[in-house]
Amino acid sequence: MRLLLAFLLAGPATAQEFIEVPGPLGNDDFYHAVACGAVPGGECRKPFLRWPDAKRGALTVSLRSVTDSLEPYRRALYDAGLDAAVAQVNGAGAGLRLRRISGPADIEIHVVATPPGEIMRDTGVPDLDGALLPLGRVALRARDGEIREALIAVSGQARRREIASVLLEEVVQGLGLMTDIRSPAYHRSLFSEDGNSVVHLRGQDAMALRRHYGHHDGDDPEES
Repeated sequence: MRLLLAFLLAGPATAQEFIEVPGPLGNDDFYHAVACGAVPGGECRKPFLRWPDAKRGALTVSLRSVTDSLEPYRRALYDAGLDAAVAQVNGAGAGLRLRRISGPADIEIHVVATPPGEIMRDTGVPDLDGALLPLGRVALRARDGEIREALIAVSGQARRREIASVLLEEVVQGLGLMTDIRSPAYHRSLFSEDGNSVVHLRGQDAMALRRHYGHHDGDDPEES
């Protein structure tokens, strides 16, 4: 049976899409929060999903479509933001290698004309049309815990300073880390529910990606 999972990445979300915590978390609690939706010390509320071993060394990613309404200088921002996201993931030490291509890819990104907070129409992607777009959205197709495909939508009306951060967050969530954290302690985390400003994979953010793909580090910092 094929399982389709769609998760909101920014803006308004349901209680299942983020974990609210009062302060900094230890590495174990942080990882389980972003990887399986567990509250600190609690049980997982979502399945662990990962790309299979055979894909991890050569995952392809593409800017699959871009709305015609996007001006050339803004398209360049999305292009540069995706290149930066690929570089951050490849440099995180998680044993993953993303390769940007044109055309069909494992992780496909669609920049759509839909304003944040509205329903996507006429994207030509069945898994995206009819869905609410807060700012970005990812749909993962997975079977038996293995991700088979990631489809990402980003609003072409994202603010200039948000574009690189949203693309990085979406790509990382397309790797299986799908839950945000709401807390003042994590305003500088890629997984912050309330912000879109982080453009580097560092601290616990990078730790979580490494751990998700079997690369454990005993001396990761406790704060992002």
